[in-house]
Amino acid sequence: MSETNAATAPEDDRDAAIDITDDAGRESRHDEDDRLKPEYVSAVRDAVEEGDTERARELVSPLHPADVADLIELTPSEERADIIAALGEMIDGEVLSELNDYVRDELVEALAPEQLAELAGELDTDDAVAIIEDMEEADQQAVLEAMEPEDRAAIESALSYPEESAGRLMQRDLIAVHQHMDVGQVIDYLRDNQALTHDFWEIFVVDEAHKPIGTCQLSWVLTCPRGIAIADVMQRDQTLIPVDMDQEEVALRFQKYGLISAAVTDDSGRLVGMITVDDVLHIVQEEAGEDILRLSGAGDGDINEPVMDSYKSRVRWLLSNLVTALVASFIIRQFEGTIEQMVALATLMPIVAGVGGNAGSQTMAVTVRALATNQITASNSWRTIIREIRVALLNGSTVAVVIGLGVTAFFGNAMLGGVIAAAMLINIVTAGVAGAAVPLMLDRFDADPAVASSIFVTTITDSMGFLAFLGLATAVGLTG
Repeated sequence: MSETNAATAPEDDRDAAIDITDDAGRESRHDEDDRLKPEYVSAVRDAVEEGDTERARELVSPLHPADVADLIELTPSEERADIIAALGEMIDGEVLSELNDYVRDELVEALAPEQLAELAGELDTDDAVAIIEDMEEADQQAVLEAMEPEDRAAIESALSYPEESAGRLMQRDLIAVHQHMDVGQVIDYLRDNQALTHDFWEIFVVDEAHKPIGTCQLSWVLTCPRGIAIADVMQRDQTLIPVDMDQEEVALRFQKYGLISAAVTDDSGRLVGMITVDDVLHIVQEEAGEDILRLSGAGDGDINEPVMDSYKSRVRWLLSNLVTALVASFIIRQFEGTIEQMVALATLMPIVAGVGGNAGSQTMAVTVRALATNQITASNSWRTIIREIRVALLNGSTVAVVIGLGVTAFFGNAMLGGVIAAAMLINIVTAGVAGAAVPLMLDRFDADPAVASSIFVTTITDSMGFLAFLGLATAVGLTG
């Protein structure tokens, strides 16, 4: 490959250098808002509907694989099979790996094992595993049998590790060199072995037992004299990822230490793969989305999820909330006499419960996030609860004063204003304690705080809100 200095190249050469394409020869297509515009999607759909396959392929050919995947997802489900058939070989392994899980499952079911094996063979191991791991065991075996022996062995090895572990996430294509090599030997090794991966940022240095002892950035190799030993150039401090580490913990390590890539080691400490930051970005997005959706009880929250699957995941949450509402109703019923004597209580008590619920949700969201990012540990959990109590006292006092003065002015009843102010303070402080303590307790018992916290916190804040307000009203003998 000839090298050209862009600063001194002729004008035409410099223009050509700006025309960047990916290794499949496709130009990246980016419009104003980085999304496929409706008129473009309609044009492709119309071409397919009219049977103009050539026109459809001409429209799609400039797209990056990720944009082709978006195009398929933006197409109504009943039209996807026609578009996929029209595009033919343009639906390659890269497109398959970029597809939404539910849409990809539709495509996988329509492909023969031989076709799927060919597509998976084009991908890095981690991407191929992501496609194959969710298949039925019989279909999975059929695809594996159709693959090349080397690819099959790599994928079977990855599938032997737990789901959502570093072993499933890692790539097996990496550059590892012996510690006794010098820089010149490393450069010659990289140039003479065409079968090596071309996508790497750093070189892993290993000892005789193939255990990683350091890393060397590619830029260091290219700028050092050839005679210097690679062991003298490498950085010995490195972050090693155990092969069975959970992918969420992997993402936290990348974030904490600012990693671009990291070596993955097996139980004996041998180098078995690497994880790169682009893989971790997917995990960060996936884990963050999961936690948000679990807090709301929305299931997978995917617009491509089948209707019945969405129904099953959401209705359980709604039924759980129904139970909490019944508990609150039971408490209200115990104070029917007090409410009959002063109807204003019925109009005000939802305010106490509602504001308390919001306060609890705020604290719960902060606590769940802190747990997910390892900001809270056994050493600072009590400090966290105390902090949230202090915040709740400040918030509760402020809201109590505002609601107390407002109710006093509106109803002309200072006693009623004092009761709702006290109830509001009690409920917001309770919400702060519950919002912090409930996720911590669930985490201590190895339950997922993002899934179950909301139900408990809602029950506590609603019940305490009604109990505090109506109980205080009864205690002071409020009457209309």
